[in-house]
Amino acid sequence: DPLLLSYRQRFEANLRKAGLQLEEEVSSSDKKKIHFVKLFIPWDAMCYHAELMSLRAPLLVHPNPTASNWSAQVLSSLRLPNPMDQEVPKKPADLYTCPFRKSKLNRFLGNENPTTFFTTTQRHQVAREILGTMAYGQGKQPEIGIDRLLEEGVYSGGPYELPKSADGLATEDLNSRQILQAYWARWSQWYKYQPLDHIREYFGEKIGIYFAWLGECLEVKYGSRGLYTCWLLPASLVGLAVFAYGCFTFHSNVPAEEICNSSQEFKMCPLCDEAIGCQYWYLSDTCVYAKIAYLFDHPGTVLYAVFVSLWAVAFLEAWKRKSASLAHHWDVADFEEQQERPRPEFAAQCTAYKTNPVTGQVEPHFPDKQRIPRLITGIASIAVMVTDYIEVRFSTELGRGQLYRLVVVFIFLAAVVAYRLLVSVPLFRNPLFHARANLLANASAAVLNLIIIMCLGQVYEKLAYRITQWEMHRTQTEFEDQLALKVSIFQIVNYYSSIVYIAFFKGKFMGLPGRYLTFLGLRNEECDSGGCLIELAQQLGVIMIGKQIINNCQEFVLPKLASWIHRFRSGLKSSTAAEMDDSNESSGQRLTRCEADYRLVPYEGLFDEYLEMVLQFGFITIFVAAFPLAPLFALLNNWLEIRLDAGKLVRDTRRPVSERAQGIGIWFSLLEVMVKLSVISNAFLIAFTSEFLPRQLYRHVVDSELRGYANFSLAWAPPNATSQPCRYRAFRDADGNYSMFHWRLLAVRLGFVILFEHVVFFTSRLLDLLIPDVPETVRIKMRREQYLGRQALMDAEIKTKSAN
Repeated sequence: DPLLLSYRQRFEANLRKAGLQLEEEVSSSDKKKIHFVKLFIPWDAMCYHAELMSLRAPLLVHPNPTASNWSAQVLSSLRLPNPMDQEVPKKPADLYTCPFRKSKLNRFLGNENPTTFFTTTQRHQVAREILGTMAYGQGKQPEIGIDRLLEEGVYSGGPYELPKSADGLATEDLNSRQILQAYWARWSQWYKYQPLDHIREYFGEKIGIYFAWLGECLEVKYGSRGLYTCWLLPASLVGLAVFAYGCFTFHSNVPAEEICNSSQEFKMCPLCDEAIGCQYWYLSDTCVYAKIAYLFDHPGTVLYAVFVSLWAVAFLEAWKRKSASLAHHWDVADFEEQQERPRPEFAAQCTAYKTNPVTGQVEPHFPDKQRIPRLITGIASIAVMVTDYIEVRFSTELGRGQLYRLVVVFIFLAAVVAYRLLVSVPLFRNPLFHARANLLANASAAVLNLIIIMCLGQVYEKLAYRITQWEMHRTQTEFEDQLALKVSIFQIVNYYSSIVYIAFFKGKFMGLPGRYLTFLGLRNEECDSGGCLIELAQQLGVIMIGKQIINNCQEFVLPKLASWIHRFRSGLKSSTAAEMDDSNESSGQRLTRCEADYRLVPYEGLFDEYLEMVLQFGFITIFVAAFPLAPLFALLNNWLEIRLDAGKLVRDTRRPVSERAQGIGIWFSLLEVMVKLSVISNAFLIAFTSEFLPRQLYRHVVDSELRGYANFSLAWAPPNATSQPCRYRAFRDADGNYSMFHWRLLAVRLGFVILFEHVVFFTSRLLDLLIPDVPETVRIKMRREQYLGRQALMDAEIKTKSAN
């Protein structure tokens, strides 16, 4: 295309005018010819842009670096070896830094060697800034930035490098990527401390912070700690202890023993209509399930729900402090997002232009009078996914295809409930399965629900992406924040809807014999004799564990498959990256560095990684009262997740552009919402779904040993409501009216919810007030750096005046 060729020529000419040096390398094959453009930033240009971007440079090595490795201290105090420790070569030093100024270059460490003064990460950041702001158009509406050229297909890929394998090389000969491969990405390093400073030095602060937040139970020097998985360890141990308590006290469950010993004493009403063949059954048929239910519904689970609610609050407070320590150590504490450039998609779709009041440059502009209606429609789309309400204007704007997909989504969600009801009918008719009908129907429905959820997840993400694109957000940060918000809400509805139904609705609105409430012509579902909590644990286990297994398989297989497809399409030689020669010469079947890198697939970012962890955090906090083992499975998954992500970054993808960041961004706000929801959810789970409060009230009012509870919790069907006298689970009298015990229990439940929420929220507020967000050691170091920076500037000014 002549126009695209002219864009490329002007773009490269402007880069040369800016003082940059370009070198072109051509790779030819039978299929295609590829031109690789190498970019080099001379010292003067690097200094100019480093000042412009306020990059920080080293002033002094910290004499006493912060080292609070608590796990190593515990093992040392017990005189035990530390198998997690490892000496990673070329460890970055802890430095006092200040914003770079060329005028005081002699005050910075390493100023005698310009080739190594700036780190490779800083060079990548400067190169990205130059490429992103360089104009290549003409006239009053100039085209700006490499992103738009990549979008137009003028260029492909970016300035990355790939080293050959680290095997057999001496320690001093390893480069940054080889060090990460040898000491981080290998599966054999699964139990070792993560080299977070090396990760940040090579991949940038944004990726470094992700692994610092996710990482194993470790604490490396300078306060950089992997927090989330570390905090899962105590939650997992306590959850395992709670489950073990249930196993050890398994035979002391008096209500379950009464059910097992009742023989044919309690004839239960059919769990579906007699007209379709459902039979009467005996409560003793569910003996095994009543005992298993105790493992997930005993006093220990209540205490564990309180513990996890406080654990989640303390975890967020701890991350605030560690995030502040990390941001300071990695020189992004005072980082402010530069005036962002418009997204290439935004620029391509805009027809109006306007002068940016900050930069003074002419940029694409989308009027507010057109954006506001789209934002409102985007908000309405979230309500549509939650309430099944679709506006005509929304469907008109996004197209009928989107409307049909939304309708299909909610049909699938309703189909799971209908499936459970329809499958239960033939099971209830069969004398061999009628006692296990609920369990079998729920198990198969949980597997079906997981399959539908995983499929609909792709629909949700594509729909959210389309809506966010349509809203026309100017910058990439605005776009990513809005996309994260929409996808998170959509996926929360997707993954949690069936769990919420079982936890808070199933068995609550079924009516009573003779006056049953119906759905699609069938009776509403009721909980079995073990209670809804065991069914909720089953649903949580299938969805959470099944999702983790599927996601890990995808993360292992899909990058390999994508890399193979890309290599096939690239048309380059068939040799592997490990055969690449150190030089830039291509001989025989060997690949040059550019060719080997081009065969790698681009890195897709951290969006899916954060989304997966946020959903996992919801599973282990919002519904933990029903599944105490959830943190343990999350811990095991995260150990595997770290190595999968590390291998994908180091071996399967190109080196991403180094990006600066102070924290995990909008994901922290979503975690805060999850914590608040978890407090409310666990309070209602214990109060209205668990048998804890009914049994405690029975202890207080009737019998402290729970003798007779099984009979007390059953009501007689009203006269003439059924063909035979039978019982059902409820606190009602013979006429179907609620008993006094029911109203007293309702008051206890509401009081428990209020007390639980107030205690946890008060504790969280107290922790927020008492614990400073920035540790005192970091605060002192920040003041020391400010003093050194001012002193260096004053010395430079004095020397300048003396020279004049």
